Amino acid sequence: MAVDAKSVKELRERTGAGMLDCKKALEEAGGDLNKAVEILREKGLSAAANKAGRAATEGVVESYIHAGGRIGVLVEINCETDFVGKTDQFKDFARDIAMQIAAAAPRFVRREEVPAEEIEKEKEILRAQALNEGKPEKIVDKMVEGRINKYYEEHVLLEQAFIKDPDKTISNLLNEKISTIGENISIRRFVRYELGEGLEKKVDNFVEEVMAQVKQ
Repeated sequence: MAVDAKSVKELRERTGAGMLDCKKALEEAGGDLNKAVEILREKGLSAAANKAGRAATEGVVESYIHAGGRIGVLVEINCETDFVGKTDQFKDFARDIAMQIAAAAPRFVRREEVPAEEIEKEKEILRAQALNEGKPEKIVDKMVEGRINKYYEEHVLLEQAFIKDPDKTISNLLNEKISTIGENISIRRFVRYELGEGLEKKVDNFVEEVMAQVKQ
């Protein structure tokens, strides 16, 4: 299929790949930008893919405390050099990630960290739900896979929609920063605390409050 110049330009900005490679990837992906990013990464043509194997041991531990001290986040984000770790661009990215964790409450950085037994249990529940809804047996497995992908999108940081721009995922944002900054960047780990978590208490929607603060 024919792809427009705007899509090619956006894909190039995200990945740092050549214009022709971006055009071919978009054609192969049927115009789907996210799929085109994955095609380029699989072929080792994106800047992010080319830098992925490089050691990233510098960086920052960024913190975010929601107004009133009711949600707190610490996140470690690594880069290759101390110089980049001190730049405003890198620090702004780290702060965005900390705010994302506060607002969207992910449990894992990447899907490989989700325990296999947890996914299997979730699949069993989703399969039972689909059958109870009266869905035909032959399409249940496909439905379960779709819902499992939704599960990843909710609980895995890299697969969540970015709170400041829901049209891109955190993985997209990370790849953009790798291409722009020119170094391998890795979101290594995080912890998130919410006041009174696990205790019986009045329900407060802290996530909405964080989102409101982001939009100010």
